[in-house]
Amino acid sequence: MSRKESSPRAQSERLLIKGGCVINDDQSFFADIYVEDGVIKQLGENVTVSGDVRVIEAGGRLVMPGGIDVNTCLQKPYLGTMPADDFYEGSRAALAGGTTMIIDHVCVQRGESLLQVFEKWQDTAEKKSCCDFSLHVDVPDWNDTIREELHTLVQERGVNSFQVFMAYKDVCQLFDAQLYEVMECLRDLGAVVLVHAENGDLIAQEQNKILSLGITGPEGHVLSRPEELESEAVFRAVTLGNSTNCPVYITKVMSKGAADIVAAARKRGCVVFGEPITASIASNGTHYWSKNWAKAAAFVTSPPLSPDTTTPDHLTSMLACGELQVLGSAHCVYSISQKAIGKDDFTLIPEGTNGIEERMSFIWDKGVAAGKMDENQFVAVTSTNAAKLFNLYPRKGRVAVGSDADLVIWDSDKIETITAKSQHSLGEYNIFEGQEVRGGPQVVLSQGRVVFDNGTLNVQPGSGRFIPRKAFPDYAYQRIRMRNKVSSLHPVSRGVYDGPVCDVPPTPKYLTPAPSAKTSPAKNQPAPVRNLHLSNFSLSGPEYPQASQADENGPRRACHRIVAPPGGRSSITSLG
Repeated sequence: MSRKESSPRAQSERLLIKGGCVINDDQSFFADIYVEDGVIKQLGENVTVSGDVRVIEAGGRLVMPGGIDVNTCLQKPYLGTMPADDFYEGSRAALAGGTTMIIDHVCVQRGESLLQVFEKWQDTAEKKSCCDFSLHVDVPDWNDTIREELHTLVQERGVNSFQVFMAYKDVCQLFDAQLYEVMECLRDLGAVVLVHAENGDLIAQEQNKILSLGITGPEGHVLSRPEELESEAVFRAVTLGNSTNCPVYITKVMSKGAADIVAAARKRGCVVFGEPITASIASNGTHYWSKNWAKAAAFVTSPPLSPDTTTPDHLTSMLACGELQVLGSAHCVYSISQKAIGKDDFTLIPEGTNGIEERMSFIWDKGVAAGKMDENQFVAVTSTNAAKLFNLYPRKGRVAVGSDADLVIWDSDKIETITAKSQHSLGEYNIFEGQEVRGGPQVVLSQGRVVFDNGTLNVQPGSGRFIPRKAFPDYAYQRIRMRNKVSSLHPVSRGVYDGPVCDVPPTPKYLTPAPSAKTSPAKNQPAPVRNLHLSNFSLSGPEYPQASQADENGPRRACHRIVAPPGGRSSITSLG
């Protein structure tokens, strides 16, 4: 992947792509494609256009919709530092790999305004991005102000997807009750809920345990986040989505267990979608034990890569058969010096890996070239499913008249070795270093402009457009609407009960110990509750002066052994 780059073109061209095989998610056919003003104007055999037009000979190669990467973090701050790849560098790398649109995460900290951070993100991206983009917004907390901002973002700002976290305790983790309310709110707004699924409470405990054992290196990251903590959280997220009838999208599916839970839920009819990433289909977690600290730290991301070396093949197979729906990259690259912030404590290593440029080539190599996946499914998992799920279709994700001219001429015979030196990312280390991939873009069009041609980039910062997205995407909400109709709850019609009712004292439903002054100094103390296990029987009196003195001066005993009770021993042994 060459770094060569020429001067940018200022405007869209009139283009005619001849002799290509058009690949959509549902069909393949030979056709010519005429592009004008950034839009596909004609599609068919033997298209002829008069006037000045640039002709690109596809030579029988595949022509497909540009990729859509729905999981990038190009401006995610960490302890006052920013990623090595910003919107400019990241979008360049995306285009070089055949991706023509990204959806980046707006990372909101607790106490910040969702709207204000969103506006800052959008402004930065509009100045720097070389390709079209949209934005997810993170929800790090839950209150009435955030609820109001969600309404504004959906109804006025073109956002239809929000991410919640089940991990990162005391930072952005939400409790189940909060997740339930967020899902209900976003369901009513017609948005898709993205879930980072890990059990944050148990991770916090495991981290403390691993550090107490003296394990501070990157291997501590995966040791403190065993796969069952991802699987448990995925199951819980699916349960919450099913309870609220809200579509759930699991980001960064990293383990076989998590992927299998998504697949099993879909078979039961749950509206849930799963997204593995470039790293999880092309690498594994054995690298966390590398003797090279910088190399091991480069793989740190959450959930962590699975140490099970069969996981990448398993996830690829699930993408091939449709049990997982979208391939993202989770591209978030930090420098070696930034990763070294956690050199003495693995919990401080900034999380993120590369993958935006390599995403499409890897799934072609491991899916199509390996015989697991056809070209149509390749288009589905790299572009079309994402376009449908986030309401970009058919403007994006399809080669059709009226669609944006975001196109890729794909060379299935291309063979390339991935190296940090040849990548377009500014990252100093590539986690796929030395791997050989089959298949890659020959020509890439963005908004009808040729931005990549045989290894040469031709991009312009700020040429990318913000693409607003409408609520209630059919791909997610058709089933939601039907489920609302068929599964509405109604009371049972029955006669009034007029039989006897047992009298019970007006006590609270649940009796709990009175809070102490230390834990609840400001709370009113509740009325004491009588302990029925204590007896008022006493041996005190003139006949038993010692017992009387013990009762008055000593500690009260819970019971007394009566050797010879008044009236003698009883022979009754049962109440029958």
